[in-house]
Amino acid sequence: MIKEKGTYRPKTRCSRFLNHRLPFPRLIHDSIIKYYVPKNLNYFYTFGCILILMLTSQILTGIVMAMHYVPDVGSAFESREHFMRSGRYGWLFGPWHAVGSSFFFIAVYIHLARSLYYGSHKSPREIVWILGVFIYLTMMATAFIGHVLAWSMISAAEVSIAAGLFRAMPLVGSWLYETLLGGYSIGQPTLNRFYVVHSLLPFVLVFLIVLHIWAVHMVGQNNPTGLDVQSERETIPFVPYAAIKYVFTISIFLIFFAWFLFYMPDYMSHADHHIQADIFRTPQHVVPEWYFLPFYTMLRAITFDVGPLESTLFGVMVLTGSLLILLFVPWLDRSQVRSARFRPLYRICYWLFIVDVIFLGWLGSQSVNDVDVIWSQIGTAFYFIFFLIIMPYLPRFEKNWLPASIEEVIHQKK
Repeated sequence: MIKEKGTYRPKTRCSRFLNHRLPFPRLIHDSIIKYYVPKNLNYFYTFGCILILMLTSQILTGIVMAMHYVPDVGSAFESREHFMRSGRYGWLFGPWHAVGSSFFFIAVYIHLARSLYYGSHKSPREIVWILGVFIYLTMMATAFIGHVLAWSMISAAEVSIAAGLFRAMPLVGSWLYETLLGGYSIGQPTLNRFYVVHSLLPFVLVFLIVLHIWAVHMVGQNNPTGLDVQSERETIPFVPYAAIKYVFTISIFLIFFAWFLFYMPDYMSHADHHIQADIFRTPQHVVPEWYFLPFYTMLRAITFDVGPLESTLFGVMVLTGSLLILLFVPWLDRSQVRSARFRPLYRICYWLFIVDVIFLGWLGSQSVNDVDVIWSQIGTAFYFIFFLIIMPYLPRFEKNWLPASIEEVIHQKK
């Protein structure tokens, strides 16, 4: 890692006073303004900053929504709808929070895909990757609980399915089921629990993101070649050179976000999400939010028993394993080459994996039938094959060529 060039020199009496007692300006100067990054970073490396922007957006709009939300089973749905229809700027903040959740996940999926492609999970960035996975899991928990707080037909069905999965666990299943629901069925205690947890999880997200950024600054940022920075000539200061790319990508991202917010706010939602929850009725076709669909498909794909394991319990194991396996990616990928640019076989398998995840997501939005179940099982199998077979054993058959330095790659492009 290249150390920062120069030091912070306060110019005013106030900044000198603050610098000696609470050096926040110096932290910003050294961590952002004079932080040096590889000069070959592309636009995909800007999505980390977009994620921070979206988290800030979600927290601020969430605070506004919480001010008007009534955590009561008889009033929760109506309070949300009333604020969005009649409250001051409710037409803006309600859809903003909902659409922002989807775009938050769009950014995180691009961020994760970029990391897998360029090998940002490899040594010495294992902790960076693990913290990123914990951020992703916390995001999923926060989004799921927030979706339940809407207290719509889909919300009640989702929490019922989730509670049933906990109940399928041996030994502690009944205890987890009753703890989650606050009783033997969905009701007021369930909503209270979810409301409190949803209010706390954003602070957990902020803490994890601070650790994630700190870890990145400790080991240095990866780059599209996957090569280590060897000299100061291969770096540029973040401000203004790299910051220009961030501003451009954020602007494009916000244009798409604004388009969905103002013209198609319900495009990524389900119609039953606008019907008040009724625990005595279940929608004919339960469809979770799109960012859960690949994992929902894996759960539906398990329609058979495996030895003493019933299909429900085995489905829970597959679903849990599909998420926890991400934590072990730095050790499953045994290639000495980081970037897929110089791994042609891995590059093919990587794009097949991306197509597989998208395909699983599409299957999750469809009604259950025998043909789709078979395709779901095939897609689920390839998901695990990618991590457990392709990543560890493909490097044995790869013949890779690596450039000597980042400068060599830059000169070749010129």
